[in-house]
Amino acid sequence: MTPEGLMDPQELKKTIREQAHANRQAQPDKEAVSQAICEKFAELEEFAVARSVMVYIDVRTEVRTRHYLPNLLESGKRIAVPYCVVGDLELFLLESMDELAIGMYKILEPKEELRNLPGKRVDVREVDLIMVPGVAFDRRGARMGHGFGYYDKLLEHARPDTPLVALAYECQLFPEIPTQTHDVFMNKIITERAIYSGKGR
Repeated sequence: MTPEGLMDPQELKKTIREQAHANRQAQPDKEAVSQAICEKFAELEEFAVARSVMVYIDVRTEVRTRHYLPNLLESGKRIAVPYCVVGDLELFLLESMDELAIGMYKILEPKEELRNLPGKRVDVREVDLIMVPGVAFDRRGARMGHGFGYYDKLLEHARPDTPLVALAYECQLFPEIPTQTHDVFMNKIITERAIYSGKGR
């Protein structure tokens, strides 16, 4: 029995989360590596057939998506980006980078005055492909976030046939993430090295 096998699942999650954050912080060439990962995302068959795509905007040391967003906006797809409202994620139809501004916690997000304009709110059930961030993953598609449950709540309402594709640096992959029955598995995880097929939902 390994020491990890003896650990309480919550303790193990905490240890993995801390290690993943450290690994992500130490990731060299984040810009170039992120660009390569985003390009793989845009080359997916799932992206080709999707009409509406949710794309997260990177925070802190996540795989950087903001510099690739203009390319996605030119793809002809409806691009929705999430933003946080009182513990929940809402989706905004992004049509121009000018619609974004630095908000609370220095996070790039849709400008507040645009959020309730007609046609700007997107229901997650309308989305055909969801790009998901995370702190740590395993090759089965298990995901660990920051522990606040924002994405868990959002993904509960996504259509069952909508693929969930996570972007991560290879250093965020672990042999096994502790999971519970309600945890959602990714369909794919894209890193700079490979595209891993997860269990999905």
